[in-house]
Amino acid sequence: MQKVLNQEEIDAMVRAARGGGQAEAAASDQPHVELWDVRRAGQIGREQLQTITLLHEAFARNLTHSLGAYLRVVFAATLVSAEHLTYREFLQRIPETTYLASCRLDPTGLNAALQIDLKVAFPIIDLLLGGEGKSMAATRELTEIEEQILDAVTRIICRELGVAWQALALEVNFEARLEPGEAQHLMAPEEKTLSLSFEVTMPDIRGGLSLAVPAAVSNALLRKISAEWSHRRARAAGDFRERLMQRLLDCPFEVELGARQLQVPVSRLTGLGPGGVIGFSRPVSDPASLLVAESEMFRAIPARRGEQRAARLLARTAATCDNPAQTGGKPK
Repeated sequence: MQKVLNQEEIDAMVRAARGGGQAEAAASDQPHVELWDVRRAGQIGREQLQTITLLHEAFARNLTHSLGAYLRVVFAATLVSAEHLTYREFLQRIPETTYLASCRLDPTGLNAALQIDLKVAFPIIDLLLGGEGKSMAATRELTEIEEQILDAVTRIICRELGVAWQALALEVNFEARLEPGEAQHLMAPEEKTLSLSFEVTMPDIRGGLSLAVPAAVSNALLRKISAEWSHRRARAAGDFRERLMQRLLDCPFEVELGARQLQVPVSRLTGLGPGGVIGFSRPVSDPASLLVAESEMFRAIPARRGEQRAARLLARTAATCDNPAQTGGKPK
């Protein structure tokens, strides 16, 4: 059985609905407050991320060529991600059994961490020992001899990284392989780092290569690169304007010096012949019109410059809308 509301109950429901709408509107006018997470401080912005991405995509291409030629095999390195992490978060993301090395950043005295997956390291070592570089299970640690062989590859990576960071005049040098306990003390656990992840691809092999760079170095690199690229963009814009102006200065235009709106009866034209002279009802002293691309721009008088005809400019002609030459029409 349906309940029938009386008028008082209906009025009460309407008042409640109106009051709730006003409360919701008042709540929507209030500023939205979010808790600040200290771990989000120093995150890479969109423009900075673009700069970092372009820079290290070039590093990945150079590394592809360098290691491909060194290993004499198809080798490709691709940038996967660039983000700010604490050093603790970086260590938590890498496999427990891996190759981890420290790279010294001279002259700052700071260190960066370089990590290579063992499923990539073992095939590289096999190639350098004369094998085919086939995939193998990464279930054991590297031996001392295998570490020494892989050190040469790490030095190539450091060299290419130094080339990518040449704006800071940093030398990136391989220092030593890190044991798990030593890796914990390379940087402070909560120190901000720029974490770069690359995917390494070889025949039948796919693995990861990661870098952790102190934020002090990455921030200095961002400032330096951003300033240089802004200067290059401004300089390129200036060069473009100069080149455009130079090309415009070399563009030819039709220029004509003559008297406009002269009228002659047809009877005079019928009797014209070679050597004939026709007169105009206009004084010789009146200036002529200098037309540029069929538009009158100056009042001028005929002149001579050496053996060439010339025009001596007297005044600029004011452009008017009723002038047919200004609207693309032909002078009559």
